[in-house]
Amino acid sequence: MESVSLSPILSDNPSMEENRITIKDIAEELGVSTATVSNVLHGKKGKVSRKTIEKVEAAIERHRYIPSMAALLLGRNDSRIVGVVINDHEKYHDRVLEDGFVSASLNALCRKLEEKGLFMMVKTTRDISEIPKYASMWNMDALVLIGFCDSDYSSIRRESRIPFVVYDGVCSVEGDGIAMLTVDDRKGGLLAGAYLKNLGHSNVLCLTDNRERMDEARCCAVMEKVGKGEEMLIPMDKDQRWALYSSRLDYIRSFSSVFAISDYYALDFISFLNTEGISVPKDISVIGFDGTMQASFFSLTTIEQDHMMRAEMAVKSLEEFAEGVNENRVKIVDVKLREGNTVKRLCD
Repeated sequence: MESVSLSPILSDNPSMEENRITIKDIAEELGVSTATVSNVLHGKKGKVSRKTIEKVEAAIERHRYIPSMAALLLGRNDSRIVGVVINDHEKYHDRVLEDGFVSASLNALCRKLEEKGLFMMVKTTRDISEIPKYASMWNMDALVLIGFCDSDYSSIRRESRIPFVVYDGVCSVEGDGIAMLTVDDRKGGLLAGAYLKNLGHSNVLCLTDNRERMDEARCCAVMEKVGKGEEMLIPMDKDQRWALYSSRLDYIRSFSSVFAISDYYALDFISFLNTEGISVPKDISVIGFDGTMQASFFSLTTIEQDHMMRAEMAVKSLEEFAEGVNENRVKIVDVKLREGNTVKRLCD
């Protein structure tokens, strides 16, 4: 990487930017090749004599220059960069990083990756074809993917052999270097249903934006436990979703409780009800899923998952990739009910 330049640690003179020392400059000063300087900078010292290494390191120190961190990482066989790529789905209205689940995931991943000396690089995209290019551009060791669907994972594997962890869903793609973290959806649904039933609720409306395996498992388990219930397929677009709620308000009010497949939809639904003068939990009870910080702020009853544990599982998968272990491909994230103030007791 002979074009890699070195940046000053301190610079009080703007013109220094124009006079930045390069690997070539160091090499000419010492009478060695640029490849030799590059190898020393990037830690590839096996074929470089101890004396030459000391000369290069002394020159760098003398000039009070350090190599660009990005250049160092890109020059290594293992960059220790983990790309965390998030699906910037239209339902987030260009605010995906503000979503409770996404922000909690990034916080936990940042902490757990740093504990292992790994670097986290975050990208949002709606174009799945960008991911292999992004990973290759930055010489990433692995990817953590949030919010994509099964067909997306197939596309990534066709275009790249980089290991990846599916952080929050179902991945049917087989092969080495693929791990899947999935929450115990059925258990979460059963916990929510049992809680509602114990408080006297005999019917439940489930709000879901799809009928895929993950969300369907949650809804079916809730209705199974309560004993009676129905699903309402809601649009991802907020304006369309609220229009649907308005058009079916009498139907919604026929249920004593509502289960939303995420805290995002639960809090959004409560916001809609407030505009209609409908009180939660006085008029209708609401329970969510995820256990986000926003849910705790609004004292939403929810099915909580341990975000730090999920991140730890993701990092463990990365370690298994490095060790060539592929047997423990699927990891299940446990859940528990976190009681708030959005479910009303209907019986003693």
